[in-house]
Amino acid sequence: MTQEELLPQIYKKDDKAFTLLYDMYAKSLFGVIFNLIKDKEEAEDVLQDTFVKIWKNIDSYNESKGRFFTWILNIARNTAIDKLRSKNFNNNQKNLSADNFVHILDDPSKTNNKIDTIGIQEFVKKLKPKCIQLIDLLFFKGYTQQEVSDELEIPLGTVKTQNRNCINELRNLLKV
Repeated sequence: MTQEELLPQIYKKDDKAFTLLYDMYAKSLFGVIFNLIKDKEEAEDVLQDTFVKIWKNIDSYNESKGRFFTWILNIARNTAIDKLRSKNFNNNQKNLSADNFVHILDDPSKTNNKIDTIGIQEFVKKLKPKCIQLIDLLFFKGYTQQEVSDELEIPLGTVKTQNRNCINELRNLLKV
């Protein structure tokens, strides 16, 4: 069954059509979600939430505004970003056992590992506010440069230039 044949059935809330929809798109959506979440179990939960949202909100899809795949991809991505921003998810990420990191911290020659262990965000917080915002969107929330441009309402070239400048400032902080 093609997407064009499937959509009318999904609008009718046909269970078989929903199963076909899942079979057609689950792997692609999971890849996008996992790329942001980086945890298999959490990504599977987000995938399930994504399909529930698709099912509940199918009436809001408008073919004239874009492709169906783009619409469901945005739902998946936004659901993953919502999960990343959630307090519960962030607390679970912070509560990793210290035993995992003791061997890294004991070796003073592993400066790069120390930076990753204590969190690069602590260094980012020392940057200018515009750099903090830019790096947060690009690297911690997974936005593309074009999405940052749209979000901040600044030209794409400006985003690229500021990104390069901010990364250079971050490098200088890490050298100290």
